[in-house]
Formats: sequence, structure tokens, C-alpha cells
Amino acid sequence: MILKQYYLGCLSHASYLIGDADAGVAAVVDPQRDVDEYLADAAKLGVSIRHVLLTHFHADFVAGHLELRERLGAKIHLGARAEADYAFHGLADGDAVELGRVRVVALETPGHTPESTSFLVYDGENADPHAVLTGDTLFIGDVGRPDLMASVGVSAEELGGMLYDSLREKLMTLPDATLVYPAHGAGSMCGKNLSTETVSTIGDQKRFNYALQPMEKEEFVRIVAANQPCAPRYFPYDAQLNREERGTLEESLADLKALDLEAFRRAEAAGAQVVDVREAPEFAAGHLPGSVNVGLEGRFATWAGSVLGKDTPLLLVTPAGREREAALRLGRIGFDRVLGYLAGGAQAFDDGVTTTRRVGADALGAALESDAAPVVLDVRQPGEREASAIEGSLHVPLGELEERLGELPRDAEIVIHCATGYRSMAAASLLERAGFARVADLEGGIEAWSAAAV
Repeated sequence: MILKQYYLGCLSHASYLIGDADAGVAAVVDPQRDVDEYLADAAKLGVSIRHVLLTHFHADFVAGHLELRERLGAKIHLGARAEADYAFHGLADGDAVELGRVRVVALETPGHTPESTSFLVYDGENADPHAVLTGDTLFIGDVGRPDLMASVGVSAEELGGMLYDSLREKLMTLPDATLVYPAHGAGSMCGKNLSTETVSTIGDQKRFNYALQPMEKEEFVRIVAANQPCAPRYFPYDAQLNREERGTLEESLADLKALDLEAFRRAEAAGAQVVDVREAPEFAAGHLPGSVNVGLEGRFATWAGSVLGKDTPLLLVTPAGREREAALRLGRIGFDRVLGYLAGGAQAFDDGVTTTRRVGADALGAALESDAAPVVLDVRQPGEREASAIEGSLHVPLGELEERLGELPRDAEIVIHCATGYRSMAAASLLERAGFARVADLEGGIEAWSAAAV
């Protein structure tokens, strides 16, 4: 039996290659959109990827099921409750995908979404499953959030009740030794308490996962729905895109082209958004006015999808040699409308650049004691702020910032902070683009503030 996990850290996303080496056949579960790694490993292992399975319509990334279909002719399998624009085979409880002596058996587990399905993996004639691939139904240390479908009329209470039943009547009845392989880990916004571990067992989760402890359904729904991170605004878009027939990532990247500064500025004047993916210090030192900073070194796709419009054409400013990487990572969340990148990167800038002021923790502390104290804006998630906060600061999570600009004073200096300085520079660029004239970034974020013990 082949059961290999692939973990994409920038999206906290786990996908799986399952197969039978002797039979030479395999399937991929919840693939990322760039599928070359699966193909390379399948070739090394001597198996043919004939099937692709989705546990549900993911909201945080665009899955690679259509890419595998187009490149290999792989058959797409979804849960029996799924509805999609492309042809697929629906799997109800007990339906199996045969991979030689390895069987993948569907277990309908609605709750995170109505069509959510877990997949039991059986090796040979063994009566007990070797593993269960739980998608976003059961994580290590958490369960899938039930509040992401309110925009399409499915309430968190309704899904939470389904999730309670799926966990207790199906997943928790599996043998304790069954390995648990989820679709996400720590850092994902599909839950609030995900572990850094990427595999566990049913027995360990029954002992240690807060959501699997004895409680009534009403209490479970309340606890699981509470204190969830702010969902990035691209989530509904990706969930819908995973239902639709669409172009492939390969087709999108084929159009990526270099633009000289004149062509770049023409495209910007026509309505394209400039996205500068350099690190915060470089961006602060000089950037094109109106550009938005989302650094490649962080959780790039998640935050790009939180602050950029899905329908707005994009122009990239990147470090040399990282143009394709930036476009590919945008493509992982379906942001395919990249018109091009600035040839030469920041080295091609002319005199028309601007800077963003940065302040240290000590300087901010002194300023807060003065008569002209700045406004401090915290752009972290609510759970982060509960753990620590700068006294008197305002709080607007980064993903909500554009919709809540009216809450911020335009006549005051605003110093922005996050945890370490990554999100705060993105926020500073958004405020500058919106015409806020006195914006500064706290270097090192609240970690630096706490270390300085101001």
C-alpha cells in the first residue's frame, strides 16, 4: 500500500497519494492545484493516477481535480450530496474506489459542508481501516468550522448539528488505532485550534480533542462556532470555483509576461492593482504609490486573498526570479488574472516612488506618553488580541480593514501592528492607498513591543 501525505505549509494544506504498487494504480485526495509533485512521485513508484477524490468543496484553496483530469484523464469522485458543473462520480456511504488490493471507502460526514465526505483506507483483506482521511470534518485537535456557508443560506447551527452527528455516530465509532489524516493543520482558518501535528489516531483524538469530549449537541454547536478566526473574503469564491468547470493553472501561468515600466504603468492606469510581494523593510524603503504589500515569505496566498479583489487584474512587483512563484501561489487560490510582472522588479522604479515610515517599540512607547499620541491599530485576529493587546489600541482584523476604513480617524497618525510585522505592512499599504497620509508600521509587531516591555 502507498499512502503518502503532502503538506503545503503556506496554506496549511495536506493532500494524499494512495495506491497499490503491485497493481500500478493510485488516487490523489484533495490535491493542490499545481499537481507536478504527484505526477513525479507516481512515476517513481510505478503507479498511474486514475482517480482524484475531494472530501468537500474547499474554501481556502482551489483543488487540482480538473488539472489531474486534463493531464491524466483521472476520474473525479465527490460526496453523494455534491453538485458540480463537471462530470463526477458521487460516493455515498460504503461506496468504494478500488485501487488493486487497496480500497478507499466513502463515509459521508456532513457538517463542515453538506457534502463533506471522509475516506476510509483499507489495506488488503484487513477488516479494520488502516486510516481515515477526514478532510475538514476532523482535524488534529479541532473540528471543521460550521459557519462558512451562511452566505448561501446554510446556517452554522444547522451544519454544527450535522457535524456533531458525523463525529459521534461515524468517526468516533472507528477503531481507536485508525490513523487520522486531515486536510489542514495549524495556521488554517478552517478551524481555530488546529495542531502542528499532521497525523493522529481516532483514540488520541477521542481523548484529547476538545470537540470530541462528552457534551450535548447544543453545547457542541455553541463551542465550535465561537471565537473562529475571521474568514478571508476569498473563501466563498474558492468554494464556488471548486464546483465549476474552469481553466487550469497551467493555462493561466502560460500567459505570464514581463512588462517594462511604461507598459506596467499603463496597465495600472487602466485599473489593475499593483501587488508588491517583497518583504516589509524593502517595501517600506520605496514602492510605487497605491501598491499593496503582501510578502512572499509569509502566508502569501491567504492574505493576498484577504486583501485583494478576486475580479481585479493584478500586476506584480517581485524579487528577481520569483515572478512565476508569485503567480503560481496566487493561482492556488484561483487569482488567475495576473497581467504581468515588472521587468527588473524594484530596480526598474523611476523617481515616482513613496516610502512607509516604520517605528520601533521604544519610539512608539514614548510617543504614546506625549501630548500628540498616535492611534494604535491592531490588525490581528480576535483570538490573538485576547491573548495580549496594547492598551487603548483599536482593533480591526486585516481581512476586514477595507470595509471598515470609516472607523479610522483620518486626521491622526496611525501606527499599525500585528504579531511580527508581516500583516501590518499590508495594512499600512491599504491605508496609504485609501489616502491616509500619516501611517506608520510598528517594526517587529507586538512581539517586539512585549520584548521591550514598554
